[in-house]
Amino acid sequence: MKRLFILSLATFVCTTMLAQQTFTATGSFTPDVKELARSVGVFVSRPDVTTIKKTKKTTAVWHSTNNAWIKDYCEPKEFAIEKDYLKIFSEIDHLDLDEQPYVPMSWRLTEENGETVMHCYFRMPADEVTNLWLTSEETCLVDTETGVQYRIRRTEPETFRKHFTAKAKKGDVLDLKIFFPPLPATTKEVVIFGIPNWYLTGNRITIRPNRYEVSGTIVYDYDTIPQFHKPRILQEHLSENKPYDKDNWNTWKVLTDAHLIKPQKEETMALWRTPDATYIAIACEQNWTREYWGFNWGNKYADMLVDDAGRQYKLREVVGVPQNELFFMEGKAGDYIAYLKIFDPLPLDVETFTYIMPEGEPFNAWGASWAGSVHHNINVQELRKNQHLFNYHPRIVVE
Repeated sequence: MKRLFILSLATFVCTTMLAQQTFTATGSFTPDVKELARSVGVFVSRPDVTTIKKTKKTTAVWHSTNNAWIKDYCEPKEFAIEKDYLKIFSEIDHLDLDEQPYVPMSWRLTEENGETVMHCYFRMPADEVTNLWLTSEETCLVDTETGVQYRIRRTEPETFRKHFTAKAKKGDVLDLKIFFPPLPATTKEVVIFGIPNWYLTGNRITIRPNRYEVSGTIVYDYDTIPQFHKPRILQEHLSENKPYDKDNWNTWKVLTDAHLIKPQKEETMALWRTPDATYIAIACEQNWTREYWGFNWGNKYADMLVDDAGRQYKLREVVGVPQNELFFMEGKAGDYIAYLKIFDPLPLDVETFTYIMPEGEPFNAWGASWAGSVHHNINVQELRKNQHLFNYHPRIVVE
């Protein structure tokens, strides 16, 4: 998209937030355990696995733990094994996890026995994995409405503030548990901190999603199509009347009259959902009078959305701009502008998704960069609340 994005280590996130279900740790129903939320989690690169010739056992070193400040070590003797992992996360049951180059860092948040429990699942890529890390005193849940912090009480097995080694059968799923005080029944959303190997460091978790039921059927509403100011072409090329060449910026189009908005943080997004399409607006700063941009759709460089089940929703169009061409947007330094992207329609029951911006084709220009990025666990309802941020706001200049 614009200038520079940082590509995440993870390929994508598969997240499912379910309210008030009653799974046990083995996937069966029980009145004593209430599931508040769950996620297939971030898929991270599988570590290199070494086979010991004499014993045929396999070993691996986990790559996401910084031992520079972690001095204490332990080797728990027993781990709880989740035998029904693929029943709990049935959306990935079709994957051959042994053949995947990535490991899912899945989790579930539950209420059980008067406590809140975070189950962090770790699927063993080898018979022995060293350098693992779970929690420390930083680990807590924060109610976003009240600001109350629910601090960690203990872990099972006991690995608090220690890096550790896990021994189990390759392919077994360990159930590592973190215990917190009970959340009030009115809690709707928490932010979780302090579980870095599961990429839970400031992530918002919806406890009871914003949805309602009519005669037992979940009902969601649609939005109307957003009306954005459509840019117009000011010049067919900057200065050379030649066919478009990505490596010759003098052949790029010059656009003007972008959709202006009030100042917003760079990359703030809003979402509108209709039966026929999903509309996503993204806020950008105009740092120069003429600034170059580029959007791809209909090719391998195009943005996409991925839902919790791994289904992809393609980018159809970016309103008012050239397809698969770099271009200049002319305005004023200090403008805040928004581009409107149109994707395939998200089903009404999709509550969270991943936004993937692939790395683009290299090009020759000053400061050129077209790196990719992955935005995890984006909440549909939260983005819908941002719609008012993208109302057209004419430029006001005082001289």
